[in-house]
Amino acid sequence: MLLSQLSAAASPLTQEQLQKLQGLVAELNPIQQAWVSGYLAANANTAALAGTLGQAPAAAAEAAPLTILYGSQTGNAKGVAAQLESAAKARGLQTKLVNMADYKPAALKKEQFIAVAVSTYGEGEPPEDAETLHAFLSGKKAPKLDGVKIAVLGLGDSSYEFFCQTAIDFEERLQKLGAESVVARADLDVDYEEQAAAWIDSALDAFEPALKAQQQQGGANVVAMPLATAGAHASQYTKQNPFSAEISVVQKITGRNSTKDVRHVEISLEGSDIQYQPGDSLGVFFLNDEQRVDEVIALLGLEGDSEVTLGNETLTLRTALIEKLELTQSYPGFVEKYAAATNNAELSALASDKAALREYIEARQIFDIIKQQPGTLSAQALVDSCRKIQPRLYSIASSQAEVDEEVHLTVGLVEFDAFGETHQGGCSGFLAHRVEEGTQVKVFSEHNDNFRLPADDNTPVIMVGPGTGIAPFRAFLQEREARDAEGDNWLFFGNPHFTQDFLYQVELQKYVKSGVLNRIDLAFSRDQAEKIYVQDRLREKGQDVYTWLQNGAHFYVCGDASRMAKDVHQALVDIVKQYAGKSDEEAEEYLKELRSAGRYQKDVY
Repeated sequence: MLLSQLSAAASPLTQEQLQKLQGLVAELNPIQQAWVSGYLAANANTAALAGTLGQAPAAAAEAAPLTILYGSQTGNAKGVAAQLESAAKARGLQTKLVNMADYKPAALKKEQFIAVAVSTYGEGEPPEDAETLHAFLSGKKAPKLDGVKIAVLGLGDSSYEFFCQTAIDFEERLQKLGAESVVARADLDVDYEEQAAAWIDSALDAFEPALKAQQQQGGANVVAMPLATAGAHASQYTKQNPFSAEISVVQKITGRNSTKDVRHVEISLEGSDIQYQPGDSLGVFFLNDEQRVDEVIALLGLEGDSEVTLGNETLTLRTALIEKLELTQSYPGFVEKYAAATNNAELSALASDKAALREYIEARQIFDIIKQQPGTLSAQALVDSCRKIQPRLYSIASSQAEVDEEVHLTVGLVEFDAFGETHQGGCSGFLAHRVEEGTQVKVFSEHNDNFRLPADDNTPVIMVGPGTGIAPFRAFLQEREARDAEGDNWLFFGNPHFTQDFLYQVELQKYVKSGVLNRIDLAFSRDQAEKIYVQDRLREKGQDVYTWLQNGAHFYVCGDASRMAKDVHQALVDIVKQYAGKSDEEAEEYLKELRSAGRYQKDVY
């Protein structure tokens, strides 16, 4: 029964309550409806467990839900967790979906059933919203979890060395505390959708008997709320169903003599219902270089118009290689499959040595591997050796309060010379050199609730964004100006040279003149004998930085995760030590508290 068909007599609501609910639901899209449904279900479960439902038997407090914990850097793990929640509810199972950042570690001792969906980034590190729980599980305060049933799913990218390391950590630490895995851990690569769906079914098959038994014993009921109709999600633009948008502008914003090539890209979202907030990312699907695809086809002695099958789709080999398959970013799975398909003993031997294989693929794109190791194989075997193209995520550099039905990006071209020719990144090369005004590109927005402006417009913010890390802060400033926010704004920006690499210089100067940007500190590393970086500027202004933090400022970092973000963090530690008189451990705890309060946020890659 649809909500619009429901009468007060057929529900526990009064007619007035029902009308209010119908009015609210009519204004929500399916994603918002699903969120409200989960929130209300969790709220009802909490009330029941607290004994606030007077007619519920006392035993109802014993019924434990399936607690689904997710830690997500780009939103993929969050999406899998939401799928798991939806599938569990469809089976009539109680669930509790929680971002690890919002989960109280002390609640672990009350859990009976736990499912974990978590990503890995950088050098095997947990996503930011999983850091606290990840550390807690290996600490002295972690409780015994004897009898607790768990299931762990990890998302990662096998082109990186520490593939799904965070998921491995979570399972090992939970098991060490006494928990029992009810299904084999899933370590899934970038093309994870089908395997994730299969794992969800297996995990729920394992959890269901015990969950239902204790729910029945405790008298707990799960009521499905008819908030959305089947198929309503088809109108939503997602990774699985991207919007075909139009390129409006691609403009180089670094100087002629710059060592960097950075492009400002504007994309029209007209005709879509895509909404985004400052701090979100845009997923962009790209096309491979047609010339390089043709070279590969000719080198392997194949025909471009040969028909191949990719999933449920039949298309030509050339189309598949241009539009559907990854040919730039190398990963171990390609080497293994390609070696087997071509009977290449050298590559097979390399694939068996993980360290040597990692070194080999780090220096090569898939194009290079094929050109250096051509072999005999069928068109279908080549397709089967490749994985699907994955969209690249870019921090959005605009606010819809300013640009309306547009989205802006700041794209740094990945370009390097190797093996006698110039190489470019798959998506950055596409956007910098293979699109023009009017080109269609498939996109979707990826929400990032872990990188948000303060809800209170009076709150000051400090933004550290060298290089293309300036992108979300351009969006922040546009938003703060549109909202007439009273809070002060302080930007730290850096790049090699003032004359060549001062991204959005005119705009930033305008914000300084208008008073939107109260302070700006610049670090052009190559303009003097001694290199100066944003972390150096932070230390120079350490007293003021600490004063701002003490006055409630939110601190944001965007950019390189491997070096810059770590150096900025160390600078913060040093500032807190110097101006608060704290030890290393106390300074780290101070910053940890800022993170827990949502006042120290990172968008790093």
